[in-house]
Amino acid sequence: MNGNTERRKREAAYYAVQFVESGMAIGLGAGNTAAFAVQRIAQLLREGQLTDVRGVPCSIQVEHEAQGLGFPLTTLEEHPLLDLTIDGADEVDPHLNLIKGGGGALLREKIVAQASRREIIVVDESKLSPALGTHWPVPVEVTSFGWRSQIPFLESLGARVVLRQEVDGCPFRTDQGNLVLDCHFGPIPDLRRLAAELGQRAGVIEHGLFLGLATDVVVAGDQGIRHLKRGETDDRH
Repeated sequence: MNGNTERRKREAAYYAVQFVESGMAIGLGAGNTAAFAVQRIAQLLREGQLTDVRGVPCSIQVEHEAQGLGFPLTTLEEHPLLDLTIDGADEVDPHLNLIKGGGGALLREKIVAQASRREIIVVDESKLSPALGTHWPVPVEVTSFGWRSQIPFLESLGARVVLRQEVDGCPFRTDQGNLVLDCHFGPIPDLRRLAAELGQRAGVIEHGLFLGLATDVVVAGDQGIRHLKRGETDDRH
Protein backbone atom coordinates (compact mmCIF):
# COMPACT_ATOMS: atom_id res chain seq x y z
CA MET A 1 0.00 0.00 0.00
CA ASN A 2 1.57 3.31 -1.05
CA GLY A 3 1.50 6.36 1.18
CA ASN A 4 -1.34 8.15 -0.61
CA THR A 5 -3.56 5.07 -0.61
CA GLU A 6 -2.90 4.50 3.09
CA ARG A 7 -3.70 8.12 3.89
CA ARG A 8 -6.96 7.98 1.91
CA LYS A 9 -8.05 4.77 3.60
CA ARG A 10 -7.33 6.25 7.01
CA GLU A 11 -9.34 9.39 6.18
CA ALA A 12 -12.28 7.30 4.97
CA ALA A 13 -12.14 5.07 8.06
CA TYR A 14 -12.11 8.12 10.32
CA TYR A 15 -15.11 9.49 8.41
CA ALA A 16 -17.00 6.24 9.10
CA VAL A 17 -16.13 6.41 12.79
CA GLN A 18 -18.20 9.61 13.17
CA PHE A 19 -21.31 7.38 13.08
CA VAL A 20 -20.22 5.48 16.21
CA GLU A 21 -21.95 6.76 19.35
CA SER A 22 -21.42 6.07 23.02
CA GLY A 23 -23.24 2.99 24.28
CA MET A 24 -23.16 1.19 20.93
CA ALA A 25 -22.33 -2.45 20.23
CA ILE A 26 -20.50 -2.54 16.91
CA GLY A 27 -18.91 -5.00 14.50
CA LEU A 28 -15.17 -4.73 13.95
CA GLY A 29 -14.32 -5.65 10.37
CA ALA A 30 -11.20 -7.39 9.13
CA GLY A 31 -8.59 -5.90 6.78
CA ASN A 32 -6.27 -2.91 6.91
CA THR A 33 -8.93 -0.29 6.16
CA ALA A 34 -11.20 -1.47 8.95
CA ALA A 35 -8.15 -1.59 11.22
CA PHE A 36 -7.83 2.19 10.93
CA ALA A 37 -11.38 2.48 12.25
CA VAL A 38 -10.67 0.16 15.18
CA GLN A 39 -7.59 2.17 16.07
CA ARG A 40 -9.51 5.44 15.89
CA ILE A 41 -12.40 4.21 18.04
CA ALA A 42 -9.94 2.86 20.62
CA GLN A 43 -8.26 6.28 20.70
CA LEU A 44 -11.59 8.06 21.22
CA LEU A 45 -12.43 5.65 24.04
CA ARG A 46 -9.09 6.32 25.74
CA GLU A 47 -9.64 10.07 25.42
CA GLY A 48 -13.16 9.82 26.80
CA GLN A 49 -14.82 11.18 23.66
CA LEU A 50 -16.65 7.86 23.38
CA THR A 51 -17.79 5.69 26.27
CA ASP A 52 -19.28 2.24 26.70
CA VAL A 53 -18.62 1.07 23.13
CA ARG A 54 -18.15 -2.68 22.72
CA GLY A 55 -16.99 -4.51 19.65
CA VAL A 56 -17.58 -7.90 18.04
CA PRO A 57 -14.47 -8.80 16.01
CA CYS A 58 -14.89 -10.48 12.64
CA SER A 59 -11.70 -12.54 12.94
CA ILE A 60 -9.27 -13.89 15.48
CA GLN A 61 -6.63 -11.47 14.20
CA VAL A 62 -8.95 -8.49 14.70
CA GLU A 63 -9.78 -9.79 18.18
CA HIS A 64 -6.08 -9.85 19.11
CA GLU A 65 -5.48 -6.39 17.61
CA ALA A 66 -8.46 -4.93 19.47
CA GLN A 67 -7.36 -6.48 22.75
CA GLY A 68 -3.92 -4.96 22.24
CA LEU A 69 -5.55 -1.54 21.91
CA GLY A 70 -7.63 -2.05 25.05
CA PHE A 71 -10.85 -2.10 23.00
CA PRO A 72 -13.70 -3.62 25.08
CA LEU A 73 -15.08 -6.68 23.30
CA THR A 74 -18.36 -8.54 23.41
CA THR A 75 -20.05 -11.36 21.49
CA LEU A 76 -23.17 -11.85 19.39
CA GLU A 77 -24.48 -14.05 22.17
CA GLU A 78 -24.46 -11.01 24.45
CA HIS A 79 -25.47 -8.53 21.72
CA PRO A 80 -27.29 -10.43 18.94
CA LEU A 81 -28.24 -7.14 17.23
CA LEU A 82 -25.44 -4.67 16.55
CA ASP A 83 -25.88 -0.95 16.00
CA LEU A 84 -23.42 -0.82 13.13
CA THR A 85 -20.37 -2.47 11.60
CA ILE A 86 -17.42 -0.81 9.88
CA ASP A 87 -15.72 -3.13 7.41
CA GLY A 88 -13.88 -3.15 4.09
CA ALA A 89 -14.58 -4.83 0.75
CA ASP A 90 -12.67 -6.17 -2.24
CA GLU A 91 -15.12 -5.01 -4.90
CA VAL A 92 -18.22 -2.76 -4.85
CA ASP A 93 -20.81 -2.44 -7.62
CA PRO A 94 -23.06 0.59 -8.30
CA HIS A 95 -25.84 -0.93 -6.16
CA LEU A 96 -23.47 -1.41 -3.18
CA ASN A 97 -23.31 -5.17 -3.59
CA LEU A 98 -19.92 -6.47 -2.51
CA ILE A 99 -17.32 -9.15 -2.92
CA LYS A 100 -15.61 -9.78 0.41
CA GLY A 101 -13.32 -12.43 1.79
CA GLY A 102 -9.94 -11.50 0.37
CA GLY A 103 -8.58 -11.89 3.87
CA GLY A 104 -10.46 -15.12 4.49
CA ALA A 105 -12.88 -13.87 7.16
CA LEU A 106 -15.99 -14.01 4.94
CA LEU A 107 -18.08 -16.29 7.17
CA ARG A 108 -17.70 -14.25 10.33
CA GLU A 109 -17.95 -11.00 8.38
CA LYS A 110 -21.28 -12.06 6.86
CA ILE A 111 -22.67 -13.23 10.20
CA VAL A 112 -21.77 -9.87 11.75
CA ALA A 113 -23.09 -7.93 8.75
CA GLN A 114 -26.44 -9.71 8.92
CA ALA A 115 -26.65 -8.92 12.64
CA SER A 116 -26.02 -5.19 12.08
CA ARG A 117 -28.61 -2.46 11.70
CA ARG A 118 -26.10 -0.52 9.60
CA GLU A 119 -23.19 -1.89 7.55
CA ILE A 120 -20.67 0.82 6.67
CA ILE A 121 -18.09 -0.26 4.09
CA VAL A 122 -14.87 1.72 3.70
CA VAL A 123 -12.85 1.40 0.46
CA ASP A 124 -10.55 3.31 -1.82
CA GLU A 125 -11.89 4.12 -5.28
CA SER A 126 -9.95 1.28 -6.93
CA LYS A 127 -12.49 -1.13 -5.39
CA LEU A 128 -15.40 0.36 -7.35
CA SER A 129 -16.51 -1.79 -10.25
CA PRO A 130 -19.25 -1.77 -12.91
CA ALA A 131 -20.04 -5.42 -12.13
CA LEU A 132 -18.89 -7.78 -9.39
CA GLY A 133 -16.36 -10.30 -10.60
CA THR A 134 -14.74 -7.86 -13.02
CA HIS A 135 -11.66 -7.34 -10.87
CA TRP A 136 -11.90 -9.88 -8.06
CA PRO A 137 -12.65 -13.59 -7.63
CA VAL A 138 -15.49 -14.76 -5.44
CA PRO A 139 -14.09 -16.57 -2.37
CA VAL A 140 -15.97 -19.76 -1.56
CA GLU A 141 -15.33 -21.31 1.85
CA VAL A 142 -15.63 -25.11 1.76
CA THR A 143 -15.16 -28.03 4.13
CA SER A 144 -11.93 -30.00 3.92
CA PHE A 145 -13.95 -33.16 3.40
CA GLY A 146 -14.65 -33.57 -0.29
CA TRP A 147 -13.29 -30.17 -1.25
CA ARG A 148 -12.05 -31.34 -4.64
CA SER A 149 -15.60 -32.38 -5.54
CA GLN A 150 -16.55 -28.71 -5.38
CA ILE A 151 -14.27 -27.79 -8.28
CA PRO A 152 -16.30 -29.34 -11.13
CA PHE A 153 -19.48 -27.91 -9.59
CA LEU A 154 -17.98 -24.41 -9.46
CA GLU A 155 -16.58 -24.80 -12.97
CA SER A 156 -20.08 -25.72 -14.18
CA LEU A 157 -21.19 -22.30 -12.93
CA GLY A 158 -18.53 -20.64 -15.08
CA ALA A 159 -15.65 -20.24 -12.62
CA ARG A 160 -11.95 -20.79 -12.96
CA VAL A 161 -11.15 -22.22 -9.53
CA VAL A 162 -7.95 -21.75 -7.52
CA LEU A 163 -7.29 -23.23 -4.08
CA ARG A 164 -6.06 -20.40 -1.86
CA GLN A 165 -2.60 -21.07 -0.43
CA GLU A 166 -0.26 -19.57 2.11
CA VAL A 167 3.11 -18.16 1.05
CA ASP A 168 4.74 -21.51 1.88
CA GLY A 169 2.36 -23.35 -0.45
CA CYS A 170 0.22 -24.91 2.27
CA PRO A 171 -3.56 -24.54 1.89
CA PHE A 172 -4.95 -21.41 3.52
CA ARG A 173 -7.23 -22.18 6.48
CA THR A 174 -9.98 -19.92 7.77
CA ASP A 175 -10.56 -19.28 11.46
CA GLN A 176 -13.00 -22.21 11.31
CA GLY A 177 -10.36 -24.49 9.78
CA ASN A 178 -11.99 -24.55 6.34
CA LEU A 179 -10.47 -24.08 2.88
CA VAL A 180 -11.09 -21.23 0.43
CA LEU A 181 -11.59 -21.69 -3.31
CA ASP A 182 -11.13 -18.42 -5.19
CA CYS A 183 -13.57 -18.49 -8.11
CA HIS A 184 -12.78 -16.28 -11.10
CA PHE A 185 -16.09 -15.73 -12.89
CA GLY A 186 -15.43 -12.48 -14.69
CA PRO A 187 -18.34 -10.00 -14.63
CA ILE A 188 -21.29 -11.79 -13.03
CA PRO A 189 -24.59 -11.18 -14.87
CA ASP A 190 -26.96 -12.55 -12.22
CA LEU A 191 -25.68 -12.16 -8.68
CA ARG A 192 -28.80 -13.47 -6.96
CA ARG A 193 -28.87 -16.64 -9.01
CA LEU A 194 -25.19 -17.37 -8.41
CA ALA A 195 -25.56 -16.72 -4.67
CA ALA A 196 -28.53 -19.08 -4.52
CA GLU A 197 -26.70 -21.84 -6.39
CA LEU A 198 -23.69 -21.56 -4.12
CA GLY A 199 -25.87 -21.49 -1.02
CA GLN A 200 -27.63 -24.73 -1.93
CA ARG A 201 -24.44 -26.77 -2.34
CA ALA A 202 -23.52 -29.17 0.48
CA GLY A 203 -19.98 -28.54 1.66
CA VAL A 204 -20.04 -24.86 0.73
CA ILE A 205 -19.92 -23.09 4.08
CA GLU A 206 -20.18 -19.53 2.76
CA HIS A 207 -19.39 -17.37 -0.26
CA GLY A 208 -18.08 -13.85 -0.64
CA LEU A 209 -21.09 -12.30 -2.38
CA PHE A 210 -22.54 -9.78 0.08
CA LEU A 211 -25.77 -8.72 -1.57
CA GLY A 212 -28.04 -6.05 -0.10
CA LEU A 213 -26.08 -5.88 3.16
CA ALA A 214 -24.13 -2.61 2.82
CA THR A 215 -26.16 0.42 3.86
CA ASP A 216 -23.29 2.87 3.30
CA VAL A 217 -20.05 2.86 1.32
CA VAL A 218 -17.41 5.45 2.14
CA VAL A 219 -15.02 5.89 -0.80
CA ALA A 220 -11.60 7.50 -0.52
CA GLY A 221 -10.20 8.98 -3.71
CA ASP A 222 -8.22 11.77 -5.32
CA GLN A 223 -11.19 14.14 -5.00
CA GLY A 224 -11.71 13.43 -1.32
CA ILE A 225 -14.34 11.27 0.37
CA ARG A 226 -17.67 10.23 -1.11
CA HIS A 227 -20.46 8.76 0.99
CA LEU A 228 -22.68 6.43 -1.04
CA LYS A 229 -25.93 5.15 0.44
CA ARG A 230 -28.11 2.17 -0.39
CA GLY A 231 -30.70 3.06 -2.99
CA GLU A 232 -28.51 5.74 -4.54
CA THR A 233 -26.56 4.71 -7.66
CA ASP A 234 -23.22 6.30 -8.43
CA ASP A 235 -22.52 7.16 -12.08
CA ARG A 236 -18.78 7.38 -11.47
CA HIS A 237 -18.40 3.61 -10.84
